[in-house]
Amino acid sequence: QVQLVESGGGLVQAGGSLRLSCAASASIHSINIMGWYRQAPGKQRELVASATSDGSTNYADSVKGRFTISRDSAKNTVYLQMNSLKPDDTAVYYCNVRGSIYAGIQLSFNSWGQGTQVTVSS
Repeated sequence: QVQLVESGGGLVQAGGSLRLSCAASASIHSINIMGWYRQAPGKQRELVASATSDGSTNYADSVKGRFTISRDSAKNTVYLQMNSLKPDDTAVYYCNVRGSIYAGIQLSFNSWGQGTQVTVSS
């Protein structure tokens, strides 16, 4: 199983920026889809941004133009750049990666990070 370790969360003032990182514990052979989700207190987890292997990206309407999902293949890391942050962006952010690793044979995985808290003050 591939473990994902998130970092980069914290406290920031409205209008500020943060970059979340999601590092995989193994060398990823291929990614089918990667995504960032968030869950605010009392609310359901929602998709923030996703990207597929063909380069297609999808963003929640609330973050379009402010957030960018990307990947550094050499570092086996997925990122979420968050700009112009708003108090409504306050939530625990989770990364999700579905792909495969190669360990003699190709093995599929679907892993979640542990979550990182993002708090935006007004």
